[in-house]
Amino acid sequence: MSQKQKDDIELAKTATAQDDEAEEQRIKSVGWKELYLKEDWWAIWLSLGLIFVAYAFFLAGGSIKWIAIHPARWSNLSQVGADLGKHAIQYIAQFIMWLIVFTASLKVMGIKPKEFIPSFIFVYICSILIFIVGAWEHAHHYNLEPPLIALALGMLIANLVGLPRWMDAGFRVEYYIKVGIILLGATLPLTLIIWAGPVAIGQASIVAVSTFLVIFFVGRKLGLDRRLCATLGAGGAVCGVSGSIAIAGAVGAKKEHAPIAITMVILWAIVMIFFLPLVSRMMHLHTGVVGAWVGTSEFADAAGFAAAQAYGDMAANVPGIPGSPDDAVWGFTLMKVVGRDIWIGIWAFVMAIISTTFWERKSGTKPNPAEIWWRFPKFVLGFFIASIIMTMISSHYTLETYNHVLKPMLVGPIKALRTWCFIFCFFSIGLTTRFRELASAGTKPFWAFTSGVVVNVVLGFILSSIVFAHYWQNLSH
Repeated sequence: MSQKQKDDIELAKTATAQDDEAEEQRIKSVGWKELYLKEDWWAIWLSLGLIFVAYAFFLAGGSIKWIAIHPARWSNLSQVGADLGKHAIQYIAQFIMWLIVFTASLKVMGIKPKEFIPSFIFVYICSILIFIVGAWEHAHHYNLEPPLIALALGMLIANLVGLPRWMDAGFRVEYYIKVGIILLGATLPLTLIIWAGPVAIGQASIVAVSTFLVIFFVGRKLGLDRRLCATLGAGGAVCGVSGSIAIAGAVGAKKEHAPIAITMVILWAIVMIFFLPLVSRMMHLHTGVVGAWVGTSEFADAAGFAAAQAYGDMAANVPGIPGSPDDAVWGFTLMKVVGRDIWIGIWAFVMAIISTTFWERKSGTKPNPAEIWWRFPKFVLGFFIASIIMTMISSHYTLETYNHVLKPMLVGPIKALRTWCFIFCFFSIGLTTRFRELASAGTKPFWAFTSGVVVNVVLGFILSSIVFAHYWQNLSH
């Protein structure tokens, strides 16, 4: 790569970091307007809207399963053609539904429809193809899980073919995963969150503190700026991209620090998407244990969901893997969303205090308790609300009625729409992963962050499979 190309990449990353900071300051200044300007809130409105519509149809004696269509299991290509032909109108209706809700909300947030619409058409068509490959009856024998297919296909297109930058408008990784997580809340009982939540928070805290300290001190030994070390540490310990941006702002990091940390997060997150499910399959680990392990070892919500979903799919189709497919996703959600993500604001506030008290005063912003709310991932509220709503609805039915009526008519269609959002997300991760750009961050940040990766993976495995194994193996009981 020429020096000019490297400079261009660095300028692009710097511009991205500046845009993130400017957007964050804009959101802080708009007050109640953030309810319709911020992506987290739109994810809440969209997801809860889908849940209420689904419930309204259910109360009327119907279901939204007609529009929650997805490719059926097949063994030969003639079945694929017949299935697509039979349900063509349903796929068109579903596409129009997604297009309307995403385009309208993103337009309010400043994304141009003329860029998003053609890009999303491409995403949706490819998502159908990904679903079809994953529905092949022998797909699981070859580890062709939809999340892994989506990620691999996206990376091949991005790095071998290349797409114009304006198409990134449709590759809304964070938006798709937030909608998916909130819809997931509608399939995850509140009683389970209450029961396993303290364990998830405790395990997450142990791993987060250990990982942060290791990355910080290794980075300092390598001669890195302590503000960069803190930003890298947050990326590995708390919540990937969001954590890196939050801590960079809290400690007054240089404008290039957040992009460097984000690069490390993306690089290792992609590696773990493939590494964790495949190693877990070799060891025949319980799905709940793997979900928790992924939750403590992955560095981004979207990547973690891809790994957890992939292992859940394996458990549903490969003999010898204990636990239910849902346990993998539930375990991950409890560890990552409940255990780690909710601490972003608290970590940012604490690091701002450390920065202004023990480091140079000019290197950090003045600590403000409101930081906890500003940094708090609002979509997590939607996740809890969705869980509460569905728990209240299901409490009026017996277990038999739930399994034979509520699950296929209400919960099942919501789960299917959630899966579509996850596929949109996984494919978008691949499409926005450009290896040439990832290679420019330097070796010292890489080795500092990698030291934390080792801690995450090893300590996460010990805590998930040994210390707290009882909890993760009994999520469905």
